[in-house]
Amino acid sequence: MPFGYAGRILHVNLTTGKIEVEEPPESFYRMTMGGSGMAMHYLLRMVPAHADPLGPDNVLVLSVGVMTGAPISGQSRVMANAKSPLTGAIGDAQGGGFWPAEFRSAGFDAIVITGQSPRPVYLWVHDGEAELRDAAHLWGGVTGETEAALREELGDKKIEVLQIGPAGEKLSRMACIINMSNRACGRTGMGAVMGSKKLKAVAVRGHGSVELADKEKLRELARWGADNLEESGVWSFRLHGTAGGINGLQATGALPTRNWSSGVFEGWQKIWGQTMTETILKERDTCYGCVVRCKRVVETTGPFATDPRYGGPEYETIATTGSYCGIDDLEAISKANEICNKYGLDTISCGATVAFAMDCYEQGILTKEDTGGIDLHFGNAAAMVQMVEMIARREGLGDLLAEGSYRAAQKIGKGAEDLVVTGKKQEFPAHEPRAKRSLALIYAVNPFGADHMSHEHDPAYAPTSDPTTLAQLSQLGLNNPQHAWDLSEEKVRYALTTEYIYSALDCLGTCQFVWGPTWQLYNLDQLVEAVQAITGWRTSIYELMLVGARRLNMMRAFNAREGLRAADDYMPKKLQLPAVGGPTDGVSVKEEDFLAARAKYYQLAGWDQEGVPTASKLAELNLEWVADLLAD
Repeated sequence: MPFGYAGRILHVNLTTGKIEVEEPPESFYRMTMGGSGMAMHYLLRMVPAHADPLGPDNVLVLSVGVMTGAPISGQSRVMANAKSPLTGAIGDAQGGGFWPAEFRSAGFDAIVITGQSPRPVYLWVHDGEAELRDAAHLWGGVTGETEAALREELGDKKIEVLQIGPAGEKLSRMACIINMSNRACGRTGMGAVMGSKKLKAVAVRGHGSVELADKEKLRELARWGADNLEESGVWSFRLHGTAGGINGLQATGALPTRNWSSGVFEGWQKIWGQTMTETILKERDTCYGCVVRCKRVVETTGPFATDPRYGGPEYETIATTGSYCGIDDLEAISKANEICNKYGLDTISCGATVAFAMDCYEQGILTKEDTGGIDLHFGNAAAMVQMVEMIARREGLGDLLAEGSYRAAQKIGKGAEDLVVTGKKQEFPAHEPRAKRSLALIYAVNPFGADHMSHEHDPAYAPTSDPTTLAQLSQLGLNNPQHAWDLSEEKVRYALTTEYIYSALDCLGTCQFVWGPTWQLYNLDQLVEAVQAITGWRTSIYELMLVGARRLNMMRAFNAREGLRAADDYMPKKLQLPAVGGPTDGVSVKEEDFLAARAKYYQLAGWDQEGVPTASKLAELNLEWVADLLAD
């Protein structure tokens, strides 16, 4: 009997309508432990090199990990992987909510989706069975309406729905996949892949439960988490959400402002998480089985009225549609968040692309003739909201911006290219590399583009860091803390080492706030104990790091087969310019420092000078078959 996984993979061919079930051996699960590591097993074998991301040859894998659905906090995560239409590289996006645990209860570990349906369909997965159904009546619907319609149609209010909105149907390269109408697999355009396949939604319902190897041990860990929540690093997320840390970012010059011109924002207090708590917060929501309750639900009235079913903005959304755009109106930001969740847009790429457009407008590169008469100056809250909706609908200038800022800049020209802040054509999330120096490196080398949740941030490894945090990092062999602005060999080693841990968490299907090395409710020893209690495997931190390294190397191998090399691991020109104002005034990331760090990173990772995994590194990770693919 398998513990911690169902032992069943669903294969759905949308071209033929054929549905099959695969039952891999235990060794398959042990190698990757699920999630996007498991997804890479299929994508490397099934997606032809240079396939069109929006064509029938792309493969979309929706997966969960071996911890998903277990009765403990921070385990209900779903991973979406395919070739990205935004970056042209591997795509990866993760989301929380109740869908992942419900999917596991329905008796599966992953769905491998191939082909392209000739008409809109949805997939109905329930108690070990699956069927495709017509979705013509759902096509064009926003997420809240579609979720309600499917629950009524299928006759069960407890059905969970993973879906795309109109943005995914219209193939916006920043389209995401939504569940609960407010939880997003946000990055790399996975919603466009789903839209290209004419797959509107995956509805799931299950009555099964996760089999545990050691139920009492897991109960003990769950009770410990509940009892120690208030003393943990995630308690602040319970109180004020992820935006509760804006004050710290402002204080260190790490709050991206006006399209990365500055690291400080004069209106920061108006968009702070604590301000949200005191004004528009309606309730705190959670993911399945989690005691943290970090999710915000807001309700506003007036010109920017919002519906609570679409949740509330997280820090990244508040920054990209707020400080990036020079906007301090929390209700306008909440409205932009609602639009993105209704239409299925990544709030990071969307808000950052609006900020890019505003920068172009400020520089005279875009005019009112281009914007359709909209005054796109920084600080214009109504214009920001209007442009977000135009992107969602692909109307006017929004049609071009829906392609993402990188492609929009190529079309606009006139120097717009120098205002783009992307990694592998994906917009930067809201953490400032000029204040957290290893981010400049990881944003560049990360296989699926700039991402803030792929390694531990610099302040955790400073001499002044919390002793408990430093003790955790010491377990990983990191015993020489560095200043946040440092980009030495030790900082590069820190970035890669913690990247392996975060990569493992994306295989296990766990929340990085609950289980990560620093913001954690649980520590690394308890992570190992939880995996052992759930699966029965006698694992270790070392094995988990190997799992993370396998995922990372498979992703880089996928990119190498697509022709990506060191030149694609770049730092945008804007970050090579000094920031203006606050603690980071005059600070930039020097290109020579970045290139030296990148070369050292490749060396430590076991890759060649172009960033391609070597055959010896792949063999070390028991991935000889991947080396064979690269050799073909």
